Amino acid sequence: MKHTHRAQAPTACGTSADAARPATAGMASAATDGPPHAGGRRDFLSVAAGAGLAGLGALAGLPGTARAQADWPRGGPVRLVVPFTAGSGTDIVARTLAEKLGPALGTQVVVDNRPGAGGTVGAAQVAKAAADGYTFLVHSSGHLVNPALYARLPYDTLKDFEGITPLASLPNVLVVSPAKGYKELADLLLQVRARPDAFNYGSAGNGSATHMNAEQFRVAAGISAQHVPFRGTPEAISETIAGRIDWFFAPLISALPLIRDGKLQALAVGTAQRSPVLPGVPSITETARLRDAAYTFWVGLFAPAKTPRPIAERVHQEVLRILALPEVRERLEKLGATPFVMAQGAFEKFLVDETAAAARLVKAAGIRVE
Repeated sequence: MKHTHRAQAPTACGTSADAARPATAGMASAATDGPPHAGGRRDFLSVAAGAGLAGLGALAGLPGTARAQADWPRGGPVRLVVPFTAGSGTDIVARTLAEKLGPALGTQVVVDNRPGAGGTVGAAQVAKAAADGYTFLVHSSGHLVNPALYARLPYDTLKDFEGITPLASLPNVLVVSPAKGYKELADLLLQVRARPDAFNYGSAGNGSATHMNAEQFRVAAGISAQHVPFRGTPEAISETIAGRIDWFFAPLISALPLIRDGKLQALAVGTAQRSPVLPGVPSITETARLRDAAYTFWVGLFAPAKTPRPIAERVHQEVLRILALPEVRERLEKLGATPFVMAQGAFEKFLVDETAAAARLVKAAGIRVE
């Protein structure tokens, strides 16, 4: 199935029938004994997160990093660039981190939202920033999709950034306006199949994790609909509430309050498992019986390439410590997110493999941005 997206600027992604695995699914076979599909990918995330948190004490004990680069930071501020709008899942994770990272570093840590073009605008600013430890990027798994979509990105995704650590994994949730009258996901699928091309779905931008999840679902379900990319998650949510967008795979961390207030109706969680914060909402595979429909959205921390090693190591260790704090874990888990960490070298390997998997996925799905 070919599917064309008409968009104004960078970002995007899609899926195809058997290739309808998350861009992240490529790591599953290397990290688990299971097949490299969405379920195996989820198992990998769980194993990686558990191993990372279990090893925090050992990692934090590495010698020399506390003394290294002793003159950094010299009063700051340290900037965390988020290439999406305030209120997005990535933004919420970044702000949760910033609140604790500032005191840990002894300086101000500010979140700087630079949305646009599926995260490429903010990413480009970080790629061009001085590698001095005062500018970092908090991006989603969609960061690794863009190289497959655009021949001329203003940066090299792998060469111009250094991966510090993943931060959290979090499910998306398929939401609709309650006014649509759908009782369950099967109702939506019945309507879409009865009227091909009469429906649309939103995303937080081409190539964003919300787009990836939607494409994963669309191809696995064998349905056709018009993709409408927005500047960010809040805009897509607003249009979904208004009923102008038929469905949206919103980050659970952003949509949860609106679901609880009855402004959005959740039909399915985008991962292979139910979320403990929405136990009554089935998983996408459970409802639609679609093995390849699940997708896991993760958020990670990056620095400009050539950031001094002592600085990168210190930030890495401080983040691991912060993510292990009971209050941080509790705060994230209440929003449906789970701390997701790994050793710095393992994260770099993960990024290479994920980027290659995303390229295969985009090619197999026939997604292109005009």
